[in-house]
Amino acid sequence: MRFVLIGPVYPYRGGIAHYTTMLYRALREGGHQVLLISFKRQYPRWLFPGRSDRDPSRKPLRAEGTQHWVDSLNPITWLVTFLRIRRYRPDAIILQWWTTFWAPAWFVFGVLNRLLLRRPLLYICHNVLPHEAKPWDRWLTRLVLRWGTRFIVQSETERARLAALMPGAQSTVVPHPVYDMFADGRIAKEDARERLGLPQDVPVLLFFGIVREYKGLRDLLKAMPKVRARLGEVKLVIAGEFWENKESYLGLIEGLGIRDSVVIEDRYIPNEEVALYFSAADVLVAPHRRMTGSGAVQMARGFGVPVIGLSSPRIREAAGEKQG
Repeated sequence: MRFVLIGPVYPYRGGIAHYTTMLYRALREGGHQVLLISFKRQYPRWLFPGRSDRDPSRKPLRAEGTQHWVDSLNPITWLVTFLRIRRYRPDAIILQWWTTFWAPAWFVFGVLNRLLLRRPLLYICHNVLPHEAKPWDRWLTRLVLRWGTRFIVQSETERARLAALMPGAQSTVVPHPVYDMFADGRIAKEDARERLGLPQDVPVLLFFGIVREYKGLRDLLKAMPKVRARLGEVKLVIAGEFWENKESYLGLIEGLGIRDSVVIEDRYIPNEEVALYFSAADVLVAPHRRMTGSGAVQMARGFGVPVIGLSSPRIREAAGEKQG
C-alpha cells in the first residue's frame, strides 16, 4: 500500500517524534511505500514552553527521506503540501493528533481530502484531548476529527473519551509500544550510578520526562517523607525539563526537608543518556493525575524496570498489567 504519514520526526524531539519514526520504519519494513511529511517549523519559539523543540541527541532516531514541507504558521505550505499528497495518490493518509495547536492545519487537510482526494484519513490519537485542556479544546478537537475515517487510540480510557466526543467514531485500541530501542545501551547498575554520582547502597526512584502539573510530581514529593520513613535513605532522581515554575518545586522540597534525597537534572535527556538513568534506577515512579500514554513507562518496560503509579485503569494499561 501507499501511505502518507504526517507528524514530527528528527530534528524535533520527544516521544511523538520517536513514535512517528518507528511507525515509518515499521511500515517500510512491512513492504509499504510511505511518503513521510514533517515540519519546516513545528512551533514558534515564543509559544514552546521548553528551551527548544530540537533534539540535542548525538545519536538521534533518524527517518531517512523525510519531506519537511509544513510550516505551522504558513497556510500556503499546507495547501502546497496537500497538492503534493494528491499527486502521490496514496491509499491512505495517517495523521498524528496530540495537540489542538495543529487544529487549523489538520482541518485544512481534512477538508481538502474530503473534497479532492477522498482517501481514508486515519488519526493516531496520542491524546484525544490535551492533557491540560482549555474550554475551547473540545470544540477544536471535534472540528478536526470529524473529517477522520478511522481512529487509533492507545487505551480503552481514550476510546471512551473519543466516543463521548464523537459518538459512532470507528476506533481501534493499539497500546503504546514498548520503547526497547534505547535498551541496547543498558549498562551495569553500579556503573550507571557511579557516572551519575548516586550512592550504590540506597534505593533509587526515577521520575523521567518533562515536568508538567498533570504528571503529579508535587504529589510524589509530598509523599517522600513517608517513603523515607519506610525505607530510610533513598534518592529520587528527577530527569527532565521543567515546564512548570521550577522555583515552586524547589520551595516544596525545602519545606518538606527532603533536599538531600532529591537529585534534579533539569534538561531534555538525549537519546544516548536514556539508558544511563534507567540502568541506575530501581523503579520508575509515574504518579500521573491523568494519563493517556506514557513514553517513560514504555521505556521502563523496555529496560525491565518496575513501574509505580496511581491505582487506575490507565496506568495499569500503560504498564501492561491487568486489573485483579
